[in-house]
Order: sequence, then C-alpha cells, then structure tokens
Amino acid sequence: MGFPSDIKVIETFVGMPSRNRKEVYKFLAPHLRDDESKGFRFPAQYMFKDVPPDTDEGVDPVALLVDNLDRHNIETAMLGYNPDNPDCLRALTEHPDRFITCLEFDPNDVMVAINRIRRIHSEIGLKAVSTFPAGYRVPLNDKKMYPFYALCVELGLPIFVCVGIPGPRVPFAPQHVELIDEVMYDFPELTFVMRHGAEPWTELAMKLMLKWPNLYYSTSAFAPKHYPKNIIDYANSRGSDKIMYAGYFPAGLSYDRIFEELQQVPFKDEVWPKFLRENAKRVLGL
Repeated sequence: MGFPSDIKVIETFVGMPSRNRKEVYKFLAPHLRDDESKGFRFPAQYMFKDVPPDTDEGVDPVALLVDNLDRHNIETAMLGYNPDNPDCLRALTEHPDRFITCLEFDPNDVMVAINRIRRIHSEIGLKAVSTFPAGYRVPLNDKKMYPFYALCVELGLPIFVCVGIPGPRVPFAPQHVELIDEVMYDFPELTFVMRHGAEPWTELAMKLMLKWPNLYYSTSAFAPKHYPKNIIDYANSRGSDKIMYAGYFPAGLSYDRIFEELQQVPFKDEVWPKFLRENAKRVLGL
C-alpha cells in the first residue's frame, strides 16, 4: 500500500511561524561560542537545507499554519505554546479543534518553572511539556529535573525531551540516551518521549524502549529520508507501538518536503496508522 494519504495525521511538533526566528532561540544565544552559530537564523541551521523563511509582514501566522495543516491532512497539531506570543493564544481560541499545547520549560529555576506549568495548565489545559537538556545545560537525570518528572506524573502529562547529539553547538552530555534509564527506573509511571533522533545511540534507545513500557520515540527534526534505518526496522517489528511521527515546521523543514519524503519511507502497511496517528493519540490522551 505504501504511504496512506487518507489518514488524519496527529502532529507532535509544530511551532508558530515567526517574523524573527532569532527571537525564538534567544535563550540559547549566551551558550553559543562560535561566530558562525551567532549569525544563524536558528542554531542548527548548518544541518538543514531549504529552511522555511520567516513570515513576511502582513501574513497572518495562524492562517499560514492552518493552511499547511489543511494541505497535508493534519487533523491535530501539538503547538509549542509561548504565552508571550499572542498568535499562540489566538490559534487555540480560533481553532480549538486543531491545536493542543506543549509548554517548554527551563529547569534551572525550579519553582518558577513548576508554578508556570501549573498556572498555564490550569488556564488552557496542556497536553504535554518539553525541555532541551543541552540547551539549558541540565542533564536528563539531574536533581533539578526530578520535580518536573514528578509533576508530569501528578498531572498525567507526557514529557517530550530532546536526546542525542544536539544540532546547536553546545555540549551533548546532558542528552546522552543512557541517562534515560535512571529516569525511567525512578519514575516508572512517567510517559517519556524522545525527540530529535537519539543519534548516535539509536540502538540503545530501542533497547530502553523494550525495557520501559512508557518510553517512546518521535521523529522530530529529521527529514524522512534521514530517518535512522534501525528505527524504521524497529517500527516494522517490535516497536510499532513506540515510534510516532513528528515534523519540524517551521523551524527547519517544510511540510511539502516532509510529506513528499514520507512516501518513500518503507513502513509496513499496518505500521502507518500507528506512526501517523494512533500512537500519538494514546500517548497524548486524545
């Protein structure tokens, strides 16, 4: 059968189009030391071709995003929610049937971030939280992270976490996949979703997913032609319930490219519904 164009997709990684992408990543600027990175529009720019442009003045970012969802049969998209961006709130208000929210947190100021998650969850109803260990320089198993894992269990929220070598030129040690083992041991009820590839430790990621029932993998930030082969093989075998689709729009990939390349990914027919929809639906409690 190949790629099924009739499945209503659940997207687990989308951002609001911006007129100044550097503003989105300003939290990372103090940690970038090489001159080339300081001049990038976004910190991993060197890894991507045909990066979607910033939004022109006069273009409605919400309308642009919804148009992209419509053209590619994306029924529900998990938006990286920025409470300081009025377009994010407008997307939720104008299209409540299309968007759910994920809030990124900085674990360095624990109680400030904890209170912020609680407040925003009570206001809009979060479906997940996320963080970037290498970007915030806080390892996955650091004591600062444990209150957030406990909060996720308390609120019934999955946590989406960047793992593996990061694209931005910051040290990778906080994101080593082996650190997840300790986290899952201490929080067996936690639902943990790996973001951004887990490379070069995808074999270890698969072993850990076999070991821990609530550990998952999403394909965010990877063009489909670059999906790791062993992850595809795992999805086609014992991992069909563990691998879920995620894009990278508008940060680094266009939806036109993503969905064109998805047609060449050799998933088995029975895997596609799980990959594009069912696994995310279960993990996010939709």
